[in-house]
Amino acid sequence: QVQLVESGGGLVQAGGSLRLSCAASGRTFSSYAMAWFRQAPEKEREFVAAINWSGGSTLYADSVKGRFTISRDNAKNTAYLQMNSLKREDTAIYYCAAAQWATVTKRMNEYRYWGQGTQVTVSS
Repeated sequence: QVQLVESGGGLVQAGGSLRLSCAASGRTFSSYAMAWFRQAPEKEREFVAAINWSGGSTLYADSVKGRFTISRDNAKNTAYLQMNSLKREDTAIYYCAAAQWATVTKRMNEYRYWGQGTQVTVSS
């Protein structure tokens, strides 16, 4: 079992940057594929980015490709989401998720463990 805690959200102007962090408990972090999802007001939760256990494979939603970068540091039990060139439509609660022994995937039901979320608000 793993517990996830997101941080790094906040208010930023359009065109700005933020880096989200997802700190995981436990000693088996390197066995988990990690992902970020987001949910905007009155919208369904959607996939943003995912990374496999080693960091050697990543996957992005088309809407963030080229602007966001997912990474991980297994020594620190932490996954990151670097968000650049932010747009108003990136405003959402961002959730970190973990799937043990999984390959990189955008399928939400593959991720058993979820954090509480961190709010990202992009102003014009």
